[in-house]
Amino acid sequence: MGFFSNLFKSNTSSINLTELINEGGFLVDVRSPLEFKSGSVKGAVNIPLDQISQQIKKFENKKNIIVFCRSGNRSGQAKRILEQQGFKNVTNGGTWENVKKYKH
Repeated sequence: MGFFSNLFKSNTSSINLTELINEGGFLVDVRSPLEFKSGSVKGAVNIPLDQISQQIKKFENKKNIIVFCRSGNRSGQAKRILEQQGFKNVTNGGTWENVKKYKH
């Protein structure tokens, strides 16, 4: 059980997430366009999980990347994809509601 809870949970504390957002973190909602349209975090861009690899250029030269979704599952996958592409500055913010709490 611990493996799966660690796999899908956010990998950052609320204080760290607030700092990353306040420092201009690149907020990426990896849900579908329809889910994104129904509500997201102000200032976030929608790059669905299945399009991450094709849109990798959008992540270049970003100081901090924060990915999020509905449950934390897809954002965990997005984080792994980006890390496999060489990005070291990726944070799984978990759910979009969680990230929204820390966006001021």
